[in-house]
Amino acid sequence: ATSNSILDRAIDSEEAQHKDFFRLEHVEGYHELSAKTKIFFSTAVAKWDAEFYVKVDDDVHVNLGMLATTLGRHRSKPRVYIGCMKSGPVLSSKNVKYHEPEFWKFGEEGNKYFRHATGQIYAISKELATYISINQPILHKYANEDVSLGGWFIGLEVEHIDDRNMCCGTPPDCEWKAQAGNVCVASFDWSCSGICKSVEKLKTVHERCGEGDDALWNTLL
Repeated sequence: ATSNSILDRAIDSEEAQHKDFFRLEHVEGYHELSAKTKIFFSTAVAKWDAEFYVKVDDDVHVNLGMLATTLGRHRSKPRVYIGCMKSGPVLSSKNVKYHEPEFWKFGEEGNKYFRHATGQIYAISKELATYISINQPILHKYANEDVSLGGWFIGLEVEHIDDRNMCCGTPPDCEWKAQAGNVCVASFDWSCSGICKSVEKLKTVHERCGEGDDALWNTLL
C-alpha cells in the first residue's frame, strides 16, 4: 500500500537478481486479497494458455509432480474447482480475524458459508479462469478471498473436487503418508494457515515430505 517502501525496494532488488517475478497492478494488503485473486486469474489466463490455473500461498510446501498428476485426472472436465473443500462459520463479530461484514447475507446467526476450497492452495480449470476474467468488474468481493472465489462459482455448473491430499499437515503427517506411498500434493499447518515459521521449516518439510527431484519430469514424460 506504501509505494517505494522497504518491502517494495526489497522486491525490486530480488527481481533484479533473479528476474522471476510477475507483478500485478494492484494494492497489496489483507483486505485486498479478493481483488488480487480476480486480477491474478484474469491476467494469468490472458498471458498463458493452460488447462488449469493454480493459486498457492508462498508458505505452503507443494510437490509439483503430484500436483500435475492430480490435475491430469480431471483434464476432461470443463469446469472443475479442486482443493480442500470446507464450509466454515460466518463470523459476525468485529473483533475476530475472519470477520465477515456482510454476515447478514448468509441468513441467521450461526449459519455457515457455502462450500469452497481453503485458500492455501486450489486449482481451477481454464473455463472458470476465463469466466472470472470476463466478469471481473461485477464479481462480488467478500471479506475472505477463498469465500469470494467459491461465491463466484455459485449458480454455475461447476464440479467441486474435494482432494484432501492438497491439505496435508507438516511432518509427521505428510512424512507418514509419503512412506506409505501416498505422497501429498501440498503440506501446511492449519494453525498458521501455512507452514509455521516457514523460512526455517520449509527445507525440512521438503526433505521429509518431498516426492524426489525427478517426480515432475517423470510426470511430464
